[in-house]
Amino acid sequence: MFTTVVSANGEANPAFAHSKAFDPSKVDFEGFLGELRVLRKEIDDTLGERDFEHLKKLEKIGYASTFIGLATAWFPNPVSMVALSFGRSSRWMFMHHVGHRGYDRVPGIPHRYTSRGFARGNRRYLDWPDWMIPEAWMYEHNVLHHSHVGEERDPDLIERNTEALRDSRLPMPLRYAAMGFLAASWRSIYYAPNTLRVWRDRFSETPVSAAVATKEEPGEELNLKDDGTKDVRTHGGHERELWLRCYLPYVGIHFVALPALFLPLGPFAAASALINSLGAEVITNLHTFTVVGPNHTGDDLYRFTSRASSKAEWALRQILGSVNYATGTELIDTLHLYLNYQIEHHIWPDLPMLRYREVQPKVKALCAKYGIPYIQEGVFTRLKKTLDVAVGKASMKVSPGFLARGRRDVMANAAE
Repeated sequence: MFTTVVSANGEANPAFAHSKAFDPSKVDFEGFLGELRVLRKEIDDTLGERDFEHLKKLEKIGYASTFIGLATAWFPNPVSMVALSFGRSSRWMFMHHVGHRGYDRVPGIPHRYTSRGFARGNRRYLDWPDWMIPEAWMYEHNVLHHSHVGEERDPDLIERNTEALRDSRLPMPLRYAAMGFLAASWRSIYYAPNTLRVWRDRFSETPVSAAVATKEEPGEELNLKDDGTKDVRTHGGHERELWLRCYLPYVGIHFVALPALFLPLGPFAAASALINSLGAEVITNLHTFTVVGPNHTGDDLYRFTSRASSKAEWALRQILGSVNYATGTELIDTLHLYLNYQIEHHIWPDLPMLRYREVQPKVKALCAKYGIPYIQEGVFTRLKKTLDVAVGKASMKVSPGFLARGRRDVMANAAE
């Protein structure tokens, strides 16, 4: 049973139509979930100072990169561009993991390194001066994406979001070129408007769980304005807010204020700083797209046509719908912005970064023990698979068996 897997467009996927296709009916769901809980307790019992020290070390690396970028920005050069870029990407790394409450339970953690303090209010311009409003990104990513990974309600489902391109009559080279343009600009043209849209419309959304595994509902802090008051706006004014709170602040900081710092050195230095900042912007987009986009896309990953019926099935879906990159060293992990542990991150979104490296081999071993596919490949291999899906050259798999129809129905049919 379950020997043929179909793609999202309903066609058979011959690459997976064989006797070794994943059979979810053979998985001991509760046993797997039980062992995951044991691993989580081991982590929680040992949270402490070294998690905070690791966080501070990564922050110093990011600041040092920004300093190098600024110190060399007075003439056009790739060193400044790359250094400025990594400084910006490192703030994304912080926003992602701190915003996920990864350090909220670390004993003695300062308030500004918690999800309720980081990038809140005016600290946004110190902690994460990116295109997106922090609260909007947290709602779009932490709540909607993590609650609905691979489902139709997942706002970051690339296969669905690129349907117009997949169904177009454009030659394949032009389709890939379109994805290249998106990758070079995606934070401004995709993430900023889309995170703002779903955040403004959140009260018209059906309530969803922010983290099924921990029974957390969308926190009230995600429904606050920067000054801490309730934000009840759901319609109208989107374009105005997009410009005032997303585009103008970012442009003002990175493309006006930064070059202005070099005016005392003359027009050439200021123009050079602008060129380096623009170059850093392209590199930052390409970097973040490369490590973020392929996390849940490929012809070997699943889309899901229903909601998970239990915590155990939810945990399994995080693995079937996610992929890891190379892991294991500080250099590798930092260059990947610690997004190379996507499987473990989706099982436990609220872990300190260092803990993903420690728990990853154990989760991989558990998957082998219970016969659960665990995909880990190089980031550029995954990027190629993502682009193939985005342009329509390949399609994702549709969830097998009761992961598509509901476990109870399948088990009932099997009993009959």
